[in-house]
Amino acid sequence: MGHSSSRAMGSTEHIRSVRFNRISSRSDLFPRLVAMQKLADAQNFAVYRMSGSGLPAKQRLVCELENWGPSAAAASSKALVDAYGDALLDHIEKSLLPLSWAGGHDRAAPGSADFAPFMARLKDGILPFSGLAFPVRLGAAGNGFVVFTGDYLDPAGDMIVELHGRGCQIMMDLLSLDERRAAASEALSEREIACLQLAGDGRISEEIADKLGLSVHTVNAYLGSATIKLDSVNRIQAIAKAIRLGYIS
Repeated sequence: MGHSSSRAMGSTEHIRSVRFNRISSRSDLFPRLVAMQKLADAQNFAVYRMSGSGLPAKQRLVCELENWGPSAAAASSKALVDAYGDALLDHIEKSLLPLSWAGGHDRAAPGSADFAPFMARLKDGILPFSGLAFPVRLGAAGNGFVVFTGDYLDPAGDMIVELHGRGCQIMMDLLSLDERRAAASEALSEREIACLQLAGDGRISEEIADKLGLSVHTVNAYLGSATIKLDSVNRIQAIAKAIRLGYIS
């Protein structure tokens, strides 16, 4: 491969010292993924999770986060899944070793030669870009891969270990966020749901109060408590999350 990984190696001690706060949304993960991308000397990242985990015949990889850009996201994600999707799904059932592949323009797969026994190799030359895929197993809802792609990737062995650990934390935080959202939706009371539904229909607090036979103060209290439970910053975001969670229509 065509470049040195000294910059990435010099950054290892720095990334080990990083501690992350609890995330409140998926957007909080992007700066961390971009930082990991830079450490890997990659051009892009993507996070895939398995769906249909209980039914092997229906298992597939779904792209949850990526920075390929609006014009390339769908094509790049599909190309990666078409090329390696089955191999990735088979691998994660058997091993947690990182995987690598060389793109059509690269001469060797990512990773130093002395670290090769600790990585799995996918068939080279299928895609135009090289890549690293870090498998994470967290149970049926949390299994997946953190992927970095680019040209001439050459991270050192200790950096691959570090990136794998950070990838596990990304997947854990993503799963935790989903669980908190689910718990929030289950915690909503019938009155909170009714107020959110009417607010989502475009009713103001006075109209909701009249419709439900409540005071305006009580309506605002229900909407406020629902907003907090849904981990939202305002009523509009709470309505959007309630719709996304299937609690209101």
